[in-house]
Amino acid sequence: MHPATAYAHRSKSFARIQAKRARLAERLGNARLSVFTLGLLASFSLYRFATPLVGLATGLLTLLIFGSLVLRHRRLLQHLRYLETLRSINERGAARVGGRWTEFADSGSDFRDDDHPYASDLDLFGTGSLFQWINSTTTPLGREQLARMLKATVTERAETLERQEAVTELARKLAWRQRFEAEGLLVPQRDLSTDPLLQWARRSNEAYSHPFLRVGIRALPGVTLLSLVLSAMLPALPWQLPALLVGFQTLLLIVGGKDRARELNAVYQHKAILQAYVRTLKAFENQKLESAWLRERQARMHDASGRPAYLQVARLTKIVERIGNRENALFVALNILLLWDYQCMSALSRWKNESGRRLKSWLETLAEVEALSSLANIRFEHPDWALPQITESQGELNALSARGLGHPLISKDRICNDFALTATAPMALITGSNMAGKSTFLRSVGINLVLAYAGAPVCAESFRCSHFEIWTSMRTTDSLEHGVSSFYAEVLRVKRIVDAAKSERRILCLLDEVFKGTNSHDRHRGFLAP
Repeated sequence: MHPATAYAHRSKSFARIQAKRARLAERLGNARLSVFTLGLLASFSLYRFATPLVGLATGLLTLLIFGSLVLRHRRLLQHLRYLETLRSINERGAARVGGRWTEFADSGSDFRDDDHPYASDLDLFGTGSLFQWINSTTTPLGREQLARMLKATVTERAETLERQEAVTELARKLAWRQRFEAEGLLVPQRDLSTDPLLQWARRSNEAYSHPFLRVGIRALPGVTLLSLVLSAMLPALPWQLPALLVGFQTLLLIVGGKDRARELNAVYQHKAILQAYVRTLKAFENQKLESAWLRERQARMHDASGRPAYLQVARLTKIVERIGNRENALFVALNILLLWDYQCMSALSRWKNESGRRLKSWLETLAEVEALSSLANIRFEHPDWALPQITESQGELNALSARGLGHPLISKDRICNDFALTATAPMALITGSNMAGKSTFLRSVGINLVLAYAGAPVCAESFRCSHFEIWTSMRTTDSLEHGVSSFYAEVLRVKRIVDAAKSERRILCLLDEVFKGTNSHDRHRGFLAP
């Protein structure tokens, strides 16, 4: 099935299911109102005109039915949002296939770096960029990982081949990739940085891990509550005893109260993100995968005791939900009687000791999977594009050959060409009239190499290359802030390329109209200078 057809079919299917669920949600809403109104009238009437016991029983039954309808209605609304998200993902995929991806909001412009060896010249970030075209990440860490994959070329052939295998597998798992993406898109405030959460997880609270404290904060509230009950039941028991215990627990809460509140709030603000990570971690860990790259990432998803990462993050989420009780109107009394803040701090401290330092690794691994899922979009939507052959044979260490090479960001009127560099002919001079497409061709070579090293397919019938360090000089601009003219900026750029070429590293230079900011005589002298 053609990718555009697959996206359109899935989008229509989700729309149909969504319409059915919406009608059911409307009926449930009406039923909820009817049950509450009629049940309240019936229980009042029975209480008033029949027997109070029957009236109370009817009222209780009404509340139970009403509560179950509320819960079901809430779950149905959540499912409707999920279906809407899946439908929008497929509409986005259809827009990408149809060449309308430049309308996507996230262009990755915050990753632009004019000082990078090739990112600016090859349109990796910004409007109409490679990032804007392929990005389907949903977390800040995922975005950053995708940007790193594009900006830092892999130098190990084995890593590139493993990525290719993983990208091919993920491309086949369209339904799973979309569910994985949908879980991230449903998170409120999903653009919130996870850095504060990771910093919090690495900070230890050894005082709250002490066995004596853990036993004390569990035993003391029990003794206090028991003394309150006995004091109410046994007049002979002096009231001063429970009052003294309550006063002591109040004093415990006052001491260090601000620090505990700061610590609890630091993790509570990430409640929604943690809940989403539980779902995405579970989706990844429970998925049957075959490629070595993905299986190795799955193997990382355990704590020191071998427990699944999603269960550990789920345990943290439950602790965070308990912290939410601090917003309850009755919390002050609850906190005093149960030492609730201490209970939460003790539970968090224990969680940190078991999993805190692994949280960063788990989330970064998910970010890698997100980034590779973005590359899998290319494989799914362009099955006819070639998977590059990365060679390390001695005779091809400085080789590059491609047949039918085109620019991946040009969807209409794309011009494809054959191209080759060999160890014996390592330089190519591209000539032609103005607007003949020379610059576009150079960018086609560079951007396809970026895709090849990332592990993605390339826009070509066949593509074979060794590993190069890519350097470009095509689009140098002036800098008013640093007082650098465009010509001088190009001189500095070319100097960096020359320095890199003098090293033992294998580099590929893509130069477009060198020293175009001066006269022809000086351009020739500058280009031919040793």
